[in-house]
Amino acid sequence: MPRPRQRFARLVAGVAASLLTCTHALATEGGLGRPISGATVQPDAGVVSPTPMVAVNFAEIYFDGSIGGSKSVPVAGKTSLGLDGEIAFTLATILKTWDTGTGNWNFASSFTLPYVWTKVSATLGTDRRSATTSQNASNLFDISFTPLIAGYHFSKTEHIAFSVNVWAPTGRYDPNALANPSLNNWTFIPQVAYTKILPAYDLEFDVVAGVQFYTRNTATNYQNAPLFTLDVMGLKRFSNGLGVGLIVGTVQQLGSDSGPTADQLNGFRGRDIALGPIVTYDTKLDGKHPLSFSARWVPTVSSTNRLKSTATFMATATLIF
Repeated sequence: MPRPRQRFARLVAGVAASLLTCTHALATEGGLGRPISGATVQPDAGVVSPTPMVAVNFAEIYFDGSIGGSKSVPVAGKTSLGLDGEIAFTLATILKTWDTGTGNWNFASSFTLPYVWTKVSATLGTDRRSATTSQNASNLFDISFTPLIAGYHFSKTEHIAFSVNVWAPTGRYDPNALANPSLNNWTFIPQVAYTKILPAYDLEFDVVAGVQFYTRNTATNYQNAPLFTLDVMGLKRFSNGLGVGLIVGTVQQLGSDSGPTADQLNGFRGRDIALGPIVTYDTKLDGKHPLSFSARWVPTVSSTNRLKSTATFMATATLIF
């Protein structure tokens, strides 16, 4: 079994991943909202270390998706005939565990500063009179923070963690733009993460589930319906620090969107499923500071009213101080 400090490195990667699941304001308005299927789960997702420490995570995600022209998509207060969205995210996350002793409960907090580059192409107009428009945007994205992560240890091999992630609409937003470095809404995400370790086989099973609640976008009068997200991962570890696994993720919209544009599209209710591999590596910097890496590819295998992507890549690096 990995030491608590090494597990904490993976926990930070998991928190960063859960905060990472966001995009430009593109179902939901723009066809994506904040979650990307398969991006929230990480090794030891349900483990909160009993040792007080600080860790830094850097994460990068690339997503290139589309909705076919046979579908109408709400974006920038208008209706587009199909949509193409390309996003590159860079995030820096600081996470701290608090000195709460070695009991069954342990606690942590985190803050994430995200930067985004995005390109959106949309076909606006009608079937007879339409034009395709493309826009780029790059800037600081909406900041995200988790005031409290509460972890409970059933045993040395079974753990669970509860948290509420908060997204604040701090990024620049133009209601007439296709590409925006903000969703222009507050988002609250209660989340639960579970980890089960089978040390005899060097196997691990991780699950992350959450519900995303959005406030109304006051600039476009668009109200996203809540989204249920579920990511599941199985991981096999090796003695040289490598790990390989498989991830399955889904986003399911709970109810219909509302507002003038959403009403024209009968609520624009969406869902998707993603499936792909993950590779991890654990080591130590200078022989004492735990350092963890991960890389994954989680293409969309099924999608309705959400951007479908065969190019969804994510990489993370976490260092414990």
